[in-house]
Amino acid sequence: MKDPVFAVEGTKALAALRNRATLDSARAAGLLGDAKDARVAGRVSSGLVAAAKKRAGLSSDTDVIEIALARLALEDDFGARLVRNKGSLPRELDIEF
Repeated sequence: MKDPVFAVEGTKALAALRNRATLDSARAAGLLGDAKDARVAGRVSSGLVAAAKKRAGLSSDTDVIEIALARLALEDDFGARLVRNKGSLPRELDIEF
């Protein structure tokens, strides 16, 4: 049986790696700079914020918003492209599976 403490620590480490990769990708895409010059405000459910913080392993509202916006901005369109390409290969094509 897995040690519950190890499982929690592993989950936190994975979340931290995922967050770092997201921010690095956003920075490489030119979406993040040194200056934080925009302000975002809105009303959302406190349960939603708490769940997002827990899932991302964060404690700051600002960090949660930054990660969420970066993930949304970097999201790929694989599903839409896949559906768009449906039928583009001939049915008789042998792909040798």
